[in-house]
Amino acid sequence: MLMRIGVDLGGTKIEIVALGDDGAMLLRERIATPKSDYARTIRALADLVLNAEKQLGRRGSVGIAIPGTISPQTGLVKNANSTHLIGHPLDKDLSRALSREVRVANDANCFALSEASDGAGAGCATVFGIIAGTGVGGGICIGGRVLTGAHAIAGEWGHNPLPAPSPEEIPGPRCYCGKNGCIETWCSGPAISTQYLLATGRHAIATEIADLAAAGEASAVSVITAFYDRFSRAIASIVNLLDPDVIVIGGGLSKIEALYTELPSLVQAYAFHPEGHTNIVRNMHGDSSGVRGAAWLWEPSEVEAGLPK
Repeated sequence: MLMRIGVDLGGTKIEIVALGDDGAMLLRERIATPKSDYARTIRALADLVLNAEKQLGRRGSVGIAIPGTISPQTGLVKNANSTHLIGHPLDKDLSRALSREVRVANDANCFALSEASDGAGAGCATVFGIIAGTGVGGGICIGGRVLTGAHAIAGEWGHNPLPAPSPEEIPGPRCYCGKNGCIETWCSGPAISTQYLLATGRHAIATEIADLAAAGEASAVSVITAFYDRFSRAIASIVNLLDPDVIVIGGGLSKIEALYTELPSLVQAYAFHPEGHTNIVRNMHGDSSGVRGAAWLWEPSEVEAGLPK
């Protein structure tokens, strides 16, 4: 029986799953991520994989989702919000620890791959996966394969400028990347909370603000309406570039029910005459999409052929 192992390396937790050849989950476990300690993180990853294989009595291929990417130029981790990973050859170090090839990919790419493989985008030729929560990220799958790009930053639309900004939206909030007005600074969960705080003096998370808006609270309605408009402008730029068969939304903001009724018509209005709504849907696998996508970094034919060596 084929077995793929996927691991999602997050800032606070590490999750591992083992999938059978039909995509069925054979094992799922979570542990706390070692804090700011690269060597302990490698050891924890290796121990999770080896313990899972011991429990299941078989060896599997290994894919890892990380909050960053491996630079094609240096072979080192870059763009990771878990900063202790930056500058290390994580894939090579873990490969040595496990005595086999390990594949590492950005967590948003893994999310898109999971949903394209056996999730909400299954059977679609072009899938754009959005992770909207603490930040705003994205991943692209074409023909069931992740599009990584020459610099391993394909899909990082959250660091594009907000499209068609009004005078009040210029220059926009400062982003940690060093620029102003990134989509992430307007459309992430913390951004929505900040906008509500400035309007009311009260703290609330984005999903709570959406609930307040649904109940008719004026300030919440104003904040959420502005969010839908900005998010739609941002998504329309993706539609103009990729024209995906489906856009799958994940992350904490995916729980806002009104997204799936409000966004399609707004996106259609901002996009370049798509002559119909873009299919915008909620993810199927929830917070397991990233870890499942990591497992899918190995194709069935590769696992069947006896890889990794």
